[in-house]
Amino acid sequence: MRIALLTYRGNMYCGGQGIYAAALAREWKRAGHDVHVFAGPPLPELAADIPLHEIPNDNVFGQEHPDFFDPRSPFSLFKPLSLWELGVSRFGVFPEMHTFGLRLMLRWPQIQRRHRFDVVFDNQCLSWGLLGIQAMGVPVVSVIHHPLHIDREADFAIDRRLWKRIKRTLYFPLWMQQRVAPRLAKIVTVSQASRSAIERYFGIPEKKISVVYNGTDTETFRPIDGMAKQQDLLFVGRTEDRKKGIGTMLEALTLLPDSVRLKIIDGRIPDDGLVPQMIRRYGLEQRVAVVDRMLEVDELVEQYSSTRIALVPSFFEGFGFPASEAMACGLPVVANAVGALPEVVGSDGEAGCLVPPRDARAMAGAISDILSEPGRADRMGRNARRRIQRAFRWSETAAELTAVFEETIRAAHRRSRAT
Repeated sequence: MRIALLTYRGNMYCGGQGIYAAALAREWKRAGHDVHVFAGPPLPELAADIPLHEIPNDNVFGQEHPDFFDPRSPFSLFKPLSLWELGVSRFGVFPEMHTFGLRLMLRWPQIQRRHRFDVVFDNQCLSWGLLGIQAMGVPVVSVIHHPLHIDREADFAIDRRLWKRIKRTLYFPLWMQQRVAPRLAKIVTVSQASRSAIERYFGIPEKKISVVYNGTDTETFRPIDGMAKQQDLLFVGRTEDRKKGIGTMLEALTLLPDSVRLKIIDGRIPDDGLVPQMIRRYGLEQRVAVVDRMLEVDELVEQYSSTRIALVPSFFEGFGFPASEAMACGLPVVANAVGALPEVVGSDGEAGCLVPPRDARAMAGAISDILSEPGRADRMGRNARRRIQRAFRWSETAAELTAVFEETIRAAHRRSRAT
């Protein structure tokens, strides 16, 4: 099968979407498919035998004058889509999803004549341009990891001021995505929780959405033999994402003995961000260590392997790579019983503890229970790794998606013959 895999931001440090695209490209290539990745900057790191096609943008969002002007390309911003990006970004609109799809659509006739793709797989861009590509005869399947409406609601819960609500409403491309998604050939998602949320926000019936769980690379994410447990608690993720529950986590830490320490890993913490603000608010300067740089994967594995418990205090996760990767490294997880986290962690208490969301006391109690019983964290960690090895393999994810593509292509051919 010839697969065009789209990801408007491709690097793994942009979040789960980068991990997702790179892992699937690798597995489809191993299975013998001809997969090409079309990505916007920052670009993914792929194997040398996987073709990568850059869909460039001028990266003007969040840039102030004169930083958005590149003297090496003085006329770049005069292109129509670049001018549009610059204009709307001054009002707080995040334009990359819109323009990634439109730029690809403009190049698509030439691309398709050369490569003859059987299917386009979109990594939650949901741009208008995808409708144009599909109209040219190639079915488009899109994965929705979770509706961005949930991110907006999390922002609203943190700051209810009217101008902040207007700003966050402008930022997210919800209107576009709500209209594009139902018109694509097929929608898939990564958990039962996300499938229910997609029906709620996009109006697509659950029975029309296929669930294909993410995988986790258990060869890369594994316990390091002999690594000493140097820290009690670890959080990995984007702390400025309001749905990650940073406040609940730090409040829970204040309810634990002073000897319990937390490490936060996030390479994008602004000086005036949530983490520094809340550390000061709770007086936790001596109990929280912050790693504010991008870690290589082997460094991240070392951090997991030297920790007793991983924390995932999110208010919603479409899947939750920090949970599955920590479990693959042999850590028990204390997580909120929301979104897909019960599906990943399990609800039997063998591999982790699920607690009510926004309940710092419950989170602190679960952490205390694990730390106070000798050997419990190690035992739960072994169960956690076995669960990930059994239930979440990238090879199975890729194979299940291929089956979805095959059925979608057959349905497109049937409709074509009928007309």
